[in-house]
Amino acid sequence: MVNIGDVARAAGVSRSTASYALSGKRTISPAVRENVERAVRELGYTPNAGARALATSRTNVLALLGQFFDDEFAPAMLQYILGITNRARELGFDTLLVTEGDGVEALTRIATSRMVDGFVLLNVAEFDERLDPLRAAQQPGALVGLPGDATGIDTFDLDFDAAGRLMVERLHEMGHRELTLVSQPEHVVERGGAYVWRLADGARAKADEHGIRLNHVFGSSHQPQIGDDLNAVLDRYPQATGLLLNNEAAAAALPSVLAARGLSSPADISVIGRYSDEFARTFSLPFSAIDSAADLLGRRAVEQLVSRLRTAADASPHVIELIAPVIDDRGSIAAPPPRR
Repeated sequence: MVNIGDVARAAGVSRSTASYALSGKRTISPAVRENVERAVRELGYTPNAGARALATSRTNVLALLGQFFDDEFAPAMLQYILGITNRARELGFDTLLVTEGDGVEALTRIATSRMVDGFVLLNVAEFDERLDPLRAAQQPGALVGLPGDATGIDTFDLDFDAAGRLMVERLHEMGHRELTLVSQPEHVVERGGAYVWRLADGARAKADEHGIRLNHVFGSSHQPQIGDDLNAVLDRYPQATGLLLNNEAAAAALPSVLAARGLSSPADISVIGRYSDEFARTFSLPFSAIDSAADLLGRRAVEQLVSRLRTAADASPHVIELIAPVIDDRGSIAAPPPRR
């Protein structure tokens, strides 16, 4: 069985240095820490959790508080979870996934029990009731999602306002003058899903700046309803030459909807979505899209959280990091077709 001595020899350091690198009890240079972590991965070393907790007051477990809502597309949430759990494992932490409906009670119970070293919160609402208990907890936390008030908590999100502006700007450059934005269901906004209106507000501001007509509708997150919604949108706004999709279910359903209507993209209509690159590959989506950066956001949240745990940098300023949107052009953007 591999022990800490084996790890130390493989990393070229003393046994105590290897132990400190894994426990975070002393400051270790990034290069040495990386050597130790590489040795851990290569040797398959697994420290005894009980002994480690007694010796370090650490569990090396992070709590991931996620929520799965009926009116959102569940496969999209899985991309965030994978980014968090994979990066946590790379950094020597296990992940406790908590999906209880009462997030406040769950967070308070777990924090009080000291069963985890820190928290990562998903599905963060504009006025999220979990934030005050998180601020009061002894363990640090990180958010994937921007709330109205992120004071005292490290926060990571896509810059949705900039994403909406970029979508409209790109189609404006191609000569489009009427666009339709399909957002998540309206219930998502009502419960605090600020990313929906942030993208919509950005798109509206850029459309107004360029004199573009922007139609905004809310679509279902489930089949077959989203297919019906898309057909209704295409019927209602026949002059719109571009579709903006801030709804993963709509993106997944659109290829079959267009095919059934004898339409193609970009010959008949240009399309820009907002979803992860992994999501696009899973559903073989041919549309240009802004990567929602699910994997990157999850990894950045874990890295910041682990950094706080290892450096005890409780007094360091908390960060709000918004990922700049970039359009991955898959060939679904072109000049609008001639008016019929």
